[in-house]
Amino acid sequence: MAKKLDQILVVDVESTCWDGPPPEGEEGEIIEIGLCVVDVAKLERLSKHSIFVRPERSTISPFCTELTTLTPDMFASAGSLRDAVKRLKQEFDSKDRLWASWGDYDRRQFERVCRAAGVGYPFGITHLNVKSLFAVSLGLKHEVGLDVAYETLGLQMEGTHHRGDDDAWNIAGILCRLLGAARVTKP
Repeated sequence: MAKKLDQILVVDVESTCWDGPPPEGEEGEIIEIGLCVVDVAKLERLSKHSIFVRPERSTISPFCTELTTLTPDMFASAGSLRDAVKRLKQEFDSKDRLWASWGDYDRRQFERVCRAAGVGYPFGITHLNVKSLFAVSLGLKHEVGLDVAYETLGLQMEGTHHRGDDDAWNIAGILCRLLGAARVTKP
């Protein structure tokens, strides 16, 4: 269980991708870790961060650039996955805090790429799937994408969809709204 419940780390990853299967010898790997820190007491988004991760077993395809706006030259000075994991642990106390993402993709992707790279998993075992929480909170018959969730709430997403930091910020906005609605005021 999470040891610290003062903040929730909302995470959204972008990974190398292709229009179809990856080229031979390449695999999808995390290239951007978007993170938004949420203050649990105030239900406010405190900060957003973008951590670039240099791809080692794949290239950033034109399709990936079109989807995410991330270009290969943006990663010239990016650190490794090991560097990013170290930063998450040291700067954000990620091992001891509840973390959240939109769906289960981000959790599974972290598990897979960390295992493949021989890097320790940066989070504890407590993960909150905001996509499922949104669907059950609103009584939906199925989960929906982040953009549809914003439309459902009559809100506008901020920033660029499919950029890690902006998506983490937008996920955190929905999470704060859901948690706020769940809180009961004392008489």
